[in-house]
Amino acid sequence: MQTIEELSDTLKLLSDKTRLTIMALLRHREMCVCDIVEILETTQPNISQHLKKLRMGGLINEERRSQWIYYSLNLDDKDYLKQLIDQLPSMQEKINAVKGCT
Repeated sequence: MQTIEELSDTLKLLSDKTRLTIMALLRHREMCVCDIVEILETTQPNISQHLKKLRMGGLINEERRSQWIYYSLNLDDKDYLKQLIDQLPSMQEKINAVKGCT
């Protein structure tokens, strides 16, 4: 069970629109940072900072594959967050429009 402080820290992380949008994207599938940059139409350093905060907060996983780093949700022990993330608007249409990392 999470403490009030841990829950507060998690909810603070998700109070940022960009981080919440990243969580909505990762709900559908793991993604490379370049895909997230393309969808959110911002810079790679900006997205990397948000991803770092989410990773440090234990909300996402990262896996290096060759030159790319892929991110996925880390909600296995966070049932309270699964319900919240499931309520986020679908981002599937935006994901489908991405060209992908090259």
